[in-house]
This record gives sequence, structure tokens and C-alpha cells, in this order.
Amino acid sequence: MTHLDNTLRPRSVRAALALGVTALLIVSGLGTARAADGYRLWLRYVPVHGHWLERYRQAATELVPGGPAQPTLRDTQAELERGLSGMLGRALPLAHRVTTNGAILFGTPRGSAVIRSLRLGLARVGSQGYVIRTVRVDGRRATVIAGNSDIGVLYGAFRFLRLMQTRRAVRSLDIVSRPKLRFRILDFWDNLNGTVERGYAGSSIWKWNELPQYLSPRYTAFARACASIGINGVVLNNVNATPYILTPLYLGKIAALAAVLRPYGIRVYLSVPFNAPMTISHLKTANPLDPAVRAWWRAKVAQIYHYVPNFGGFLAKADSEGEPGPAQYGLTQAQGANLFARVLAPYGGIVMWRTFVYSTNPHSEDRVMQAYDIFKPLDGKFDANVILQNKNGPLDFQPREPFNPLFGAMPKTNEMMEVEITKEYLGQQTSLVYLGTLYEEVLRSDTWARGRGSSVARVIDGSLYGERDTGMAGVANIGSDRNWCGSIFNQSNWYVFGRLAWNPNASARAIAADWVRMTFTNNPAFVRPVVHMMMISREAVVDYMDPLGLASQMAAGTHFGPGPWVHPGPHMPPDWSSTYYSRANAEGIGFNRTATGSDAVSQYAPHVAAKFASLRRCPQDLLLWFHHVPWTYRMRSGRTLWDSLLRHYQRGVDTVKHMRRIWAGLSRYVDPQRFRMTAAFLASQQLNAEWWRDASIAYWESISHLPLPPGIAPPPFPLKDYEAFCVPYAGISGAGPACPPYNGPVPY
Repeated sequence: MTHLDNTLRPRSVRAALALGVTALLIVSGLGTARAADGYRLWLRYVPVHGHWLERYRQAATELVPGGPAQPTLRDTQAELERGLSGMLGRALPLAHRVTTNGAILFGTPRGSAVIRSLRLGLARVGSQGYVIRTVRVDGRRATVIAGNSDIGVLYGAFRFLRLMQTRRAVRSLDIVSRPKLRFRILDFWDNLNGTVERGYAGSSIWKWNELPQYLSPRYTAFARACASIGINGVVLNNVNATPYILTPLYLGKIAALAAVLRPYGIRVYLSVPFNAPMTISHLKTANPLDPAVRAWWRAKVAQIYHYVPNFGGFLAKADSEGEPGPAQYGLTQAQGANLFARVLAPYGGIVMWRTFVYSTNPHSEDRVMQAYDIFKPLDGKFDANVILQNKNGPLDFQPREPFNPLFGAMPKTNEMMEVEITKEYLGQQTSLVYLGTLYEEVLRSDTWARGRGSSVARVIDGSLYGERDTGMAGVANIGSDRNWCGSIFNQSNWYVFGRLAWNPNASARAIAADWVRMTFTNNPAFVRPVVHMMMISREAVVDYMDPLGLASQMAAGTHFGPGPWVHPGPHMPPDWSSTYYSRANAEGIGFNRTATGSDAVSQYAPHVAAKFASLRRCPQDLLLWFHHVPWTYRMRSGRTLWDSLLRHYQRGVDTVKHMRRIWAGLSRYVDPQRFRMTAAFLASQQLNAEWWRDASIAYWESISHLPLPPGIAPPPFPLKDYEAFCVPYAGISGAGPACPPYNGPVPY
């Protein structure tokens, strides 16, 4: 049992461990299982063997703190001690100065005259970056890890440890790194009652009933994991916010959490309801132009900063899905956002204002066009500390969407990207879906806002238009499950989000390889096939769920399982139904968004719009997003659309089978506990993929009235059985069943 494991248990248990329980657990085999249950994420620090051990021992002989023991620098030292002792099998001595070859000197120029004298060019890395360089100090070779701030040093220490974890050479280093995005934030959709909206890894990790008196060691473990990948902000509560989070009772609890997260460079933020003055203090209005409302928010923000001096700011969901907002007062989104911006500005706080705003009126325009039409005319009208938070696509975190047309369309307004890390629409907790390829696809999409090369990454990192407040937010997939994310491979999505938020131009494949090496093993016989699995996993899900640009074909409410037959009804707005998006009929399938349809293509830059509008030039993986296409249309492959669509479903199933075969051959390289869990989840994913394939084919066959192509097997159940079947309690923690009792065959 490692020192880290000991620190993550209650004191009474740690005392028992000190009396010898550790040895008993190891002898019985329980210690090994416990160590491999996923709790340590990618920070396992397992022993190094072979020639790497000797190399690393020569490169790490002593630790030399370069500055006074402030909280963050103390945590940096503790992390280096934990990591190096775990990997090298021995504790490194501490020294006040470099005394041997292989010393590791860490700190800031402000705290260390030696670091100051080294002329490391730290002006290049800003307030959060770092330099790692092999230098000579008093004639001895040393590795210096330096930053302009203590948090930069901590980030550098994690980078140095990652090099060793992934078996990179560390003898001659010259690394300069700074985050390209200023705000790198996890959005928790956690409720104060402990449930998590769209959470698939247990209940909330925030135990509000225990705070502030008891601070779970899990909070520190969470902070370490976030800091290791550069995440520097956490929105603690659901965007469908309750006003109680703003009361003194909860502000005291938030202050306790903030104190734990602060040494790791993490600020806390809050989701706030627009009408909080009415619900908390019984004001008659929440109108931003009302002086009493503005005074109320000024007083509330002052109170928050009294409790949390480094509070980050607000996240707001307004005029969306029933949440109140400025529109009810006849005001614009800018007027609503600026209310918060102006009360936060004196403290340096920001407002992340979500653009996920749309009307569910049956006669409203194309759903995917509404946010652009609302926000585009407001460019330049938002205060400087407002950041518009755009979902990666114009709809809602689908397996595949085109990039959001707001990216690049608002040159006078700060924009950040919001993605889902939790897999609401992608198989939830059990399916293996690496989202790095999805994030990379969006980040590399060229908006053509200022000509070729105007990528989404350049929009959100500020290099396209020169914004200072840049960022990326991810809806967290973290819960109270021992393994944090519901499955081992779901951890990779938390990891890749942090790495891409630091550098949105990084390679999703290279990040996957780092994660595999740190989480499992450096053995190439394991790393290569597992990275391959990860890189093909998202496309597999697109194939068996929403191929060729289809969108939102999930079951209603739960978003788990197929539901292409879901029609609008008394309690189902049109744009919450599947048929709204497929537009399938006897002639063809797909949503016409060209000039002869909704004209959504016109919201993109002319070069992009022309490509999307052309039936021949449109990327085939987005074909049905932009075009209503005849079933008999000839694809580039020469197959008809009908034939191609059904073969995509089969390809998705075949890819999951391929992933299962790969994993089945890797048992010798991974511990039994994590191997068995992943094998079981892959088996479940195959059944899920087959259910999607069969149900979808059955429905499209009933619409197209076409025979199945050769090689496509008929679904094993009639369509009525697929339409009647759904999974109760899936999708939203704490919610009741979203479907009536069902006594028919189970199709998966």
C-alpha cells in the first residue's frame, strides 16, 4: 500500500494501517486490488525497472526547494517526493543548495537567488507557465523547475514527473511551456441534494452536509489530479441552479472547499439563477435595470468575496430550458450578462454567459440557428469581463456536429468553448469512447473567419482576434465512485480535456498514449493496441448511433438507447424529438439546411457555407445534417445512401467487436480488476451497439420501404418491440423512470 493510499483514508483506518493492517492486506491480495481500482488515476507513480531506473536515479539525487515553504511550494515538494520515491524506490534527501549531480531545484526567481541568476527567460511563460532546464549550478548538473509563480512551479513539477512516468529522457532538458488558454474550467452539474445531472459515476463528490467541518481527503486528491493537467477552475454547482448556493450557510461551505483547492491553483465559480433576488430576498423583480436589483447583486458579490477572496466569478444559464433571464423583461442577453459583469469587475471576477439559448415554440426557426441569431447582433456589446460560453456544436453535445457558427463570428467579444466530458449522448458510463478525437476535430475546424487557418482553436486562444480572456470549459464526468468516472477509460476524457485546454493544438493521439502509459503500463505491446482502440472508439459510436450527420436519435429524456421514432407530443417540443432532426420520409432522410431549407449554412463564413451547401462537396460525415437526401442517392463510394447508411451501423458494431478482441488479448499486461471491468463494459457496449443497429434499421426500413441490402441481417425483433422498450432510471441521477413498465423482449 502506498503512502498516497494511506492519506486517502480516515484517521482511524490510517492508525490501523500503521499497526500492520497494510501487511495483512498485501498478503491476502487485497492490497494489490485496492491499488489497482482506479482511484489513483494517472498519478500512480509505480516503480521503474531496468535501465530506466538507473538513468532516473542519476537524474534525481536530491530535492532543493528554491524559496520559502508557502502552501503551493509545499505541495510541489510533496508531489515530487511522492512521485520520485514511488518510481525510484527511495526517498530523495532535501538540501538547502545543490550538492550533487542530479539535484532537482524548484522555485521562483522571487524566492531563489540561484534561480534568479540562471537567466531562464521566464518572461516568456507568463504567470502560469514554467521552464524545465538542465543547468550547471556550482559546477554540478541540476534540473531546474521554475516559474514566475508557485503554481507555475507546481505545473512544471507535474510535467517533470510525467516525463519519467512515460519513460522520456530527463538528462538534458529544455522545456518552455505556458497555457494558451487563461481559463481551464470543469463545470460540475451537481445539485445540492447530492444528485448529478447527466452524471454516471455515483453521487456528487461535494458532501455539503459534511462541510465545512469535515474536508474529505478526496478533495485534495481531486485538486492534485486537476493541477497535474493544468485545470485552474471549478464551477461547483449545476447550471440549472438553486439560489440556496448563494446563502451564508453554503458560502461558508464553499469557503472551506476553496481553501483546499487554492494551493493547487484552482478557483471556485458558481452557477447562479438570474432571479435569485426574487427567490432569496423576495424582491418583486430581477430586472437588471432596476436599481434595487443591481444593489442586491453588488451586496451579494461583496459577501461572496468576503468568504472567498479569490472567487472566480459566475456561470449563467439564462432564457434556456425554463431558466429565467433578461428576455422576460424585454432585454438582451448582453444587458443580462453585463449586470453580473459590473458587480464582479471590481474584484477581478468574470461572467461565463452560456449561449445555449433557444425557444421551444413549435413555430420557431431551426433550433441550431437560434443562438447565432440571438448573439451575433450583440457583438461588441458585452463588457470586457464577459466570456460567451459556446457549446462545441450548434445543437447539444451530439456524437458529431459541425462546429458552432458563433466561433469566429464575434470578433469584439470573448468566446470560450464548452464540451461535455460526461458522455450524456455517447454511451454514458459503460461505453469506451475517447473524446480526445471529438475535441480535436472541433478545435482544428477552420472557421475561415479571417481566411484560411482561422481554426476554432485560434478563436478560443485569442490569437485570431487578440482577446485576453480565453478559455475552455468541460462538463465534468466525476462522481463519488471509487474510480472517479464510472469506468477506467472515462478517466481519459477528464485527462485529455485538461491537456487540450492547456494547449488546444496538441495531438489527441499523443495525449492518449501518455494517459495509457501513466494509467496502465509503458509496455509497447499494450500501449499501441490500446491507443488504437481509443482512437477508433468515438467513430464507432457515431457509426452505430448517428451516422452520416444524423443527430439526436436518442431515446427521450434518458438519452440512453435508440429512439429514431420519437415524435413531438403534448409534453415533447418539436426540437426535443428525433423526427425533427431526421426529417425521414419515403423519399429520403436528413435536414435541409441549405438556402432552399432553413438556410443554417448562411451562418458560416462564405467559404465554409459554400462547402456545406453543396451536396457533392459537403463532408459525408455531415451530409444529413445539412441535406435532405434521397434514399437512392449515390454516395462517393458508389453505394446508395440507403446501403451506405445501414453499413455504417454494421461498421460501428464490427468496430466494437474489434475493440473487444484487442482487449481480450491484453490480460497479461494489466491487473485483473481493471481488466475484468473493461472487458465487461466492452461486452455491454457491443450489446448496446447491436441494439442501436437493429432498432435503427427496423425504423428506417419502415420509412423507406426498401429491401435490406445484401449482407445486412434483418433485426431480430419487430419494430413495435424496439419502440416500446426503454431503460428506466437511466440518464439523470435521482430522476424517476422515464418510460412506462415494459414486459416484452429485451433487445440488448
